[in-house]
Amino acid sequence: MLLLKHHLYSLTQIFIMGLFISPILESKRDAWESWTSAFKGSKKDEFDDFNKRYEITRHEAWLVETPNGPLAVVLHEGPGAETFMQKVVQSDNSFDKSFIASVAEFHGMDLSVPPTGPLPKKVL
Repeated sequence: MLLLKHHLYSLTQIFIMGLFISPILESKRDAWESWTSAFKGSKKDEFDDFNKRYEITRHEAWLVETPNGPLAVVLHEGPGAETFMQKVVQSDNSFDKSFIASVAEFHGMDLSVPPTGPLPKKVL
């Protein structure tokens, strides 16, 4: 998993953006696509509320096919982006708990544990 944070500044606003890049377990690719598609359909209202509660104004995901297997690239942007993941894992909200459980299922990771290894290094 790679988690990057970036701050974009303008004269009137500060935009905070998080970028999450993680392999999707090979056997979970189709289920991951169904799960993310539900956020545009049957779970749209819950997903919109989720983003609103965490002050996320842009939340997008891409499926990237690589020779080593599928990757998820997820962007979350807005005033709450910098603390988004930390707050979600501490939530008692049923949608939030389901979201975290699904991330664990599809990516094989526990978001309540800090990632191992060094943090990403900005090179440009």
